[in-house]
Amino acid sequence: MASFFSKLFGGGSAADRATPEPGDPVVHAGLVIRAAPEPEGSQFRLAGLIIKETDTGPLQRHFVRADVFADHAEAVDFTIRKGRQIIDEQGDRLFADGQSSGRA
Repeated sequence: MASFFSKLFGGGSAADRATPEPGDPVVHAGLVIRAAPEPEGSQFRLAGLIIKETDTGPLQRHFVRADVFADHAEAVDFTIRKGRQIIDEQGDRLFADGQSSGRA
């Protein structure tokens, strides 16, 4: 019974709360979006990567937003949507600094 309440209120083992691997890549406007929602208690915070492949190697931008979701699949879906929005709004400016990694 305690196990039930522990899971219900965000407890559970460390393995249950382990950070999931980034999701399958989605290509949008020539850039790759990978959803990587971050566990936060019993919810998942919207987070992901936008990756641009270049001749000198990949450039990536990590983004995290305030949105949280009870369901991992829903967090992945909204992360992909947010990634597309960031790409549409910022375009090439995302990688204008030429740094291999950074925040979006």
